[in-house]
Formats: sequence, structure tokens, C-alpha cells
Amino acid sequence: MSQSESKISADAQQYWAQPGGHVWESDSHWRTAPGFDSTDLWSQIGVRHLELFDKGARMVDFSRSWDRVVEWGCGGGANAVHFAPRAQEFVGIDISAATLNECAKQVAAVCNTPFRPVQIDVAEPEGALRQINGPCDIFLCFYVFELLPTPEYGERVLRIAHSMLAPGGLALIQVKYDDGRWLTKSRRRFRSSALADLTTYPIPAFWTLAAECGFTPEMIHLVPRNELDERYAYFLLRKGKTDR
Repeated sequence: MSQSESKISADAQQYWAQPGGHVWESDSHWRTAPGFDSTDLWSQIGVRHLELFDKGARMVDFSRSWDRVVEWGCGGGANAVHFAPRAQEFVGIDISAATLNECAKQVAAVCNTPFRPVQIDVAEPEGALRQINGPCDIFLCFYVFELLPTPEYGERVLRIAHSMLAPGGLALIQVKYDDGRWLTKSRRRFRSSALADLTTYPIPAFWTLAAECGFTPEMIHLVPRNELDERYAYFLLRKGKTDR
């Protein structure tokens, strides 16, 4: 019952590219979406991720200035509003123009940091490299890898992240982990009712994959369950100082 990567990519592009009501807004993490508008969960998402990044940065003695921060799959800005105030420039990458506009609006409401929107097509994530001139110091990706068409597609995003980062830069990437049960394995079939279960990785496999893509894995942080879902693994990855 599995589908080809091209078929999944086409279905994902169709789903994410155009706004589709409250469920779509919730999936895209818009602040006004049901589930976020009456709680502080939307803000807490970014608070927790910034705290985790700072903890990892201290651990590896990362103290450089944040000249450019890139978030792959920025959604409605839940992370951007906390990271952007400390950056000289914040680049948000997403499939949807509407979501990029929403993220820009949320960033503008909290700081004067320039926000650069980068819209990509699911079938060609490498297109982001042509739209961003120069390296970034920090690469972020949260609640996205589980939505990618296949685990192999995730390798493409890791290689893009490595290309974007300046030598010595850090990436904080979250995936959903496969705990060995059949129910937690990658689906390889697009279903809008089960978006967050599309792609998973065994924890050691993602660590190894990141290293094969040129990163030095520095830290893993596990969240077995929170208010959004379960089986989250955060990987802090460093690009070597001599890597190009």
C-alpha cells in the first residue's frame, strides 16, 4: 500500500500550498488556529525550543553572533518569534505563501529583525539554496521531518542544511522516532488525517545519517510525549569548522 516519493510529494504539495480552513491552520501552527488561540501553547512551543537550543549551545561552547538564522518549515511563526529577536536576519522556508506571510506578521509584531520568506516546492527542496545568498549560523527544523515524504527525502534536507550552514554552525532538528513497533514505522503513504506519522527514524539511524551527511552529532534530547504528540527526538548537529 506504499506510494512513490513523487506521488507523496505531489499530494503534500497540494495539501500544504493553499490555506484550507481551521484544521490546515492547526497543522501549520498558526497562532489563531483552534487549540492555540485560547492557550499559551503556541508561545510555549518556541520558548521550549529556544531553551533547548541555548542549553545545547552552552554545552558545545557555541557563542558566535546570530547573523542569519534559517528555519526549515517555519509555519505560523511559533519558533520565529522567539529566535528572530536575537538574530540579524531570520529566513523562513515554507511551502505556503500564506503561511510565510503569517510568520512575517508574527515576527514583525515582536521585533525589527528582517524576515526573509523563501517559498519552495515539495518536489525540489534544493531550490531553497538558490534563494539564499550566503551561509547561516543556525539551522532550525521542528515538526517537519515527520511530514516529509520518505526517510530518504529527509537525507536531502539534511544535506541542504549542511550546505547552508557556515563552518562551525549549529543545526537543531527534531524528528519523530521509531521505537521498534510496527505502528511507529514510516508510513510511505500520504494521508491528511495522519500527517505527523508519515516519516520516522530509529534514533541511532538518524544519528548515523546526520554523520554521513557531514555533521558532527553533539546531543540528543528525547520527549516521549507532550501536548502535541509523542516520540520526539531533537538532534543538535554541528558543521565542522573546516567543512565547506
